[in-house]
Amino acid sequence: MSALVAPVSAVAGPHSERVQGGAVVSVEQAADLTAEEVAGELRGKIDSSQVRYGVTAYRVTYRTTDSTGAPTTASQLVVLPKNGERHLSTVSWLHGTTVYRKDVASENPKSDDRLAALLFASTGRAVSAPDYVGLGSGEGFHPYGDPRATVSASVDGLRAARTVAHRNGRELKRKVQVSGFSQGGPATMLVGRALQQEDADRYFRPGALAPVGGPYNLSAFEAAAADDKIAKSGIYLAYFVTAWNRMYGLYSSPGDAFRAPYDRKVEGLFDGRHTAEQIVGELPAASKDLFTEGFLNKIRKPDGVLKDRLRPMDNTCDWRPNAPVEIFHGRGDKDVDFDHATYCADQLTRNGAAHRLTDVGDYDHSGSVQQALPRIIRFFDESAKTG
Repeated sequence: MSALVAPVSAVAGPHSERVQGGAVVSVEQAADLTAEEVAGELRGKIDSSQVRYGVTAYRVTYRTTDSTGAPTTASQLVVLPKNGERHLSTVSWLHGTTVYRKDVASENPKSDDRLAALLFASTGRAVSAPDYVGLGSGEGFHPYGDPRATVSASVDGLRAARTVAHRNGRELKRKVQVSGFSQGGPATMLVGRALQQEDADRYFRPGALAPVGGPYNLSAFEAAAADDKIAKSGIYLAYFVTAWNRMYGLYSSPGDAFRAPYDRKVEGLFDGRHTAEQIVGELPAASKDLFTEGFLNKIRKPDGVLKDRLRPMDNTCDWRPNAPVEIFHGRGDKDVDFDHATYCADQLTRNGAAHRLTDVGDYDHSGSVQQALPRIIRFFDESAKTG
């Protein structure tokens, strides 16, 4: 696979802004598939009946900013359909919790996020699937759940995708269809709001929002993890705590938060180079066995910097989108309770926003997104006709 690398000065077009956010650093072809091959990749995991076109996928490195606003690079998968259309609708696909930096759409051909991107593109859409900051081939650590870095990587990813499309003689339409799973659920709402209210980009605007299985009340989610009321609670909470400690300083030393002997190893495990299986093999699944009781009480009743930083993540749905919104969730989800979907819907209702809430059925966390994806495509098709 050939790499197409150009200096930033050559690719920073008129839609590049702010520290050259979105400027392309490198492009490498990652896959070239016929429609039949796309359907084969999806078989047994996601309904492939909506596949129409072959696709070409690119691994793209681009410039963005981290949780402090400092310049960095990030990677993503950009997928273009082989349908002959010059003007393409665009999907921004925002992935869920990922601890291993290679387990993302740009790097792992078998990841669910790669399959989602292939599916969307095979329906005739361009797809930007950012790995976020600190995952894939991007620099630094992943600031898990940080709203600033989430928005910058996603919006700059759209800019970079537009440059890749231009190089292929194609243009991305202004209205972006944004969707994401789990961590990507609130990310969907953050990115939609940034594009609408903050004019995060001069060109792109939200066209439709379809979050899936997201924890829209992060304070409640982390408190439930502290009480071991969700699946894999200790692992989720440890990832959150170690990342937010690096950003915001939640404890003075690991022993303040973690029980021995885990206090000596937990931070090193969440370095992006360990797989989920390796981490699960080293740490207890229950928060009560991993954390000190005193620290768990701080998670249950946050104050100070933790409370301040959680507030934006408890209000990702607290605005009025001018684009259609459909929230997807599964009642069988043991990782993120269905209450989070109704919480988001209630916030939208209070703001007078039109929205739908769809229960995809009695499926677990991973199963719910596989069920949601074909419905999201139908929702996007419907939204494009009415928009």
